[in-house]
Amino acid sequence: QVQLLESGGGLVQAGGSLRLSCAVSGRTVSDYTVYWFRQLPGKEREFAARISKRDGNTVYADSVKGRFTIARDGAQNTVYLQMNSLKPEDTAVYYCAASIQNIGRPAYWGQGTQVTVSS
Repeated sequence: QVQLLESGGGLVQAGGSLRLSCAVSGRTVSDYTVYWFRQLPGKEREFAARISKRDGNTVYADSVKGRFTIARDGAQNTVYLQMNSLKPEDTAVYYCAASIQNIGRPAYWGQGTQVTVSS
């Protein structure tokens, strides 16, 4: 059974940067396609980024493309989300999720980490 633990959230000013971490335990991180989702206040959870298990291919939501980077570190068994040029509208709870399928609905979720961007 895989477990996901997010960290790295916090309060940052607009234009700043944060790096979120998703530590994977129980299995090797490259066994899974790993996603970052986020839930903005009063909104449904939405996709932000993913990194595929098969070839490390990355995909981003239009809202974060060019500002966020997802990356995988096999030695640390961790997936990161580097967030640059943050905007107040990036304020959300960020969730790490994983799927054993290359492209599929995630079956495993972390507990979430709060990111707040002040204007």
